[in-house]
Amino acid sequence: MKFNAMTAVAALMLALPGAVAADPDDDNLVINGEQEMTTKAPLPAHMEDANMDQIMSGWHFRSDETQALEMDDFDNPGMIFVDAGRDQWNAVEGSEGNSCATCHEDPSSMEGVRAVYPKWDEKAGEVQTVAMQINDCRENNMGAEPYGYTSGQMANMEALIALQSRGMPVDVTIDGPAEEMWEKGKEIYYTRYGQLELSCANCHEDNYGNMIRADHLSQGQINGFPTYRLKNARLNTAHGRFKGCIRDTRAHTFDPGSDEFVALELYVASRGNGLSVEGPSVRN
Repeated sequence: MKFNAMTAVAALMLALPGAVAADPDDDNLVINGEQEMTTKAPLPAHMEDANMDQIMSGWHFRSDETQALEMDDFDNPGMIFVDAGRDQWNAVEGSEGNSCATCHEDPSSMEGVRAVYPKWDEKAGEVQTVAMQINDCRENNMGAEPYGYTSGQMANMEALIALQSRGMPVDVTIDGPAEEMWEKGKEIYYTRYGQLELSCANCHEDNYGNMIRADHLSQGQINGFPTYRLKNARLNTAHGRFKGCIRDTRAHTFDPGSDEFVALELYVASRGNGLSVEGPSVRN
């Protein structure tokens, strides 16, 4: 039997009777009873031709129970990893006798960072992600070994940094020197991969809100990353999730931290411009 996108999507959705459309309600995500998140926003200008009416956080596609976990830091299991990230922030490592705190003092100095990354780095002459910046600091300022790109230590640090921007609107720049990388990411997003011949867009643009196996498809927004997934009981990074998605199409996947995934992160992050930074979020 030859697989194609239509048969693959149909097969996946047959796990439940029919493709059941999600009904994302108008409930608001308010964290700790005081910090309101923007979880729905108009399409960014560069998405005017996309097959959707608005952009929505993945929070809207989760069950009431999962949504509630993100609404209180005491219940959010991702906050345990933020605490671990804070310990890492203060730990002296490497040949230079420095910690993150040596240069940046309190983690609050990272306010606004998560909202604008990935971004073009003039000094490096390339688009860099938060993870790339973390490892650059470790290697060049601390004389320490870099973290594995999707390691638990990297996820902890990304979560700590994301928390400093929580509630701020995603505002990723895609013009100027970043445009070429953004175009590359867009091409990857719409390219069909694997034996199932599926692209990111087939699921997260054409079928968001429908059921896949026993779960709703979201728009694939990454404003909540790193995210705690109940499925594997740990923090997950964006590149780790990209790898899993492409693997599920039965394709050979790109490597975390590769140019391909950096480009894809830039493109996907820009699709969420206007949504609030939520990390660490909670998803299924």
